[in-house]
Amino acid sequence: MSGHVLTRPIRRAARPAPAGWLGWLAEVLRAIETRRRLEGMDERMLKDIGISRAEALEEAGRAPWDLGPKARNATWIMR
Repeated sequence: MSGHVLTRPIRRAARPAPAGWLGWLAEVLRAIETRRRLEGMDERMLKDIGISRAEALEEAGRAPWDLGPKARNATWIMR
C-alpha cells in the first residue's frame, strides 16, 4: 500500500436507511420536511438547538437532494 489514506466525515443516521432508490427518495422527502420545519422555527427554538437564524435559513435553502454535510464541513484529508 502507498501509505495514503483518504478519510471523510461519516454521516450517522438515527435509523438505518432503506437501500436503493426508494431509500434515497425517503431521505430526500425527510430532508424537505425537516428543512421546512427548521425554517419555521422561532428564535427561542433556534437558540435551544444552538443555531442562528442565518444558519437555519442556509440549511433550509439547500437542495432537497443535497443530503451530505455542508461543503465547508466536508473535508478530505490525505495522510
